Amino acid sequence: MKIGLYFGTYNPIHVGHLIIANHMAEYAGLDQIWMVVTPHNPLKKKATLLDDQQRLQMVFLATEDYPKIKPSDIEFKLPQPSYTVITLAHLQEKYPNHDFSLIMGEDNLKTLHKWKNYEVILENHDIYVYPRISDEPENVELKSHPKIHVIDAPIVEISSTFIRNNIKEGKNIQPLLPPKVWEYIDHNNFYKK
Repeated sequence: MKIGLYFGTYNPIHVGHLIIANHMAEYAGLDQIWMVVTPHNPLKKKATLLDDQQRLQMVFLATEDYPKIKPSDIEFKLPQPSYTVITLAHLQEKYPNHDFSLIMGEDNLKTLHKWKNYEVILENHDIYVYPRISDEPENVELKSHPKIHVIDAPIVEISSTFIRNNIKEGKNIQPLLPPKVWEYIDHNNFYKK
């Protein structure tokens, strides 16, 4: 099975994340998309970052109606800080019959050369890139690499930061969130302080 790994803090997960994940599931030749919730780094105090389990719950709520999209807590069980190359090695060992690829925004591709052992990732895994609006110069060498696949996906300019800030200001951002995620956030009064 071809699995696309879509990493994020998902604080909170929003419709933009789902649009991209669904587009990759439907148009990139991947069988499933695993939305990998990145754990909270205990060394970084971030008041706005919800607990790992709360963010995982939101991803579960957001994806339960999408059979090709699954939440994943795989990095919760690995040593911190999480390095993608280690997560990939762990997954390949745990699921030897699956073929794992990465899903990332074009902005992340521009800094891929700074990732730990990025050459190993490129040697062993395909990377599916969705477009982002960015001022950074392109990494033309990486973009033309045979393992890099730039997908003509919708450009989604919604950010979790924008959502958190607007909840704090009392704005109605309900259309930007899956309904069950909005209910969960509203019920628990998340991001209001």
